[in-house]
Amino acid sequence: MESTDHCKQKCLYEEWMYIQEQELLELQQAARLQEEGNYNEANLNQLIEKIVTNFQEYIEKRCRLARRDVTPYFAPTWCSSLENSGLWIGGCRPSSYIRLIYALCGLDIESHLAEFHRGSRTGNIGDLSATGCDSEESGYDCDENRDLNNALDKQDQAMASVLEEADALRLNTVKEIIKVFTPAQTLDFLAAGKKLRLCMQEWGKKRDHEHGRN
Repeated sequence: MESTDHCKQKCLYEEWMYIQEQELLELQQAARLQEEGNYNEANLNQLIEKIVTNFQEYIEKRCRLARRDVTPYFAPTWCSSLENSGLWIGGCRPSSYIRLIYALCGLDIESHLAEFHRGSRTGNIGDLSATGCDSEESGYDCDENRDLNNALDKQDQAMASVLEEADALRLNTVKEIIKVFTPAQTLDFLAAGKKLRLCMQEWGKKRDHEHGRN
């Protein structure tokens, strides 16, 4: 039977993926309304702010659970093998956000980033171009086992701190990207990222099923 902590970790992940689906629908609806001229910049900013806030709240909840038991986050059983193969300290690499922009916009993105940062260039993102003591068989006496547990506890605390710092880097990377982009470009970027994440989950489940891993 799964431990209470593990169940909470799994439930938080499933809740987060559901939020991703809902946010993607909202972003797609906003894009349609924007094309029709019925969605202004204030509406976009409000939606973007909500998405960033949701990300921050998820990170905070995850860090609290990681402080209790961190190791599952480095190879989560609730993710598919494909998803786990791409993990970096319990999540995606922050640089993957930049790679996503390259994939969306083309290789000459650098030539236009300065213009967007100065606010002298507008348009869609496409315009940028083209992570025991009672066991006699264990070989340890009580003192040795206690020392080992203390050492593992310290390691868990260090791993939790690393996970927390990695999550902060992921969040800050997204925030910095949003500063460079206009609200319309941020909409495209966030929608593409969520679509990719959800597709990875779906592909991973399918491949695990095909290879008899579930």
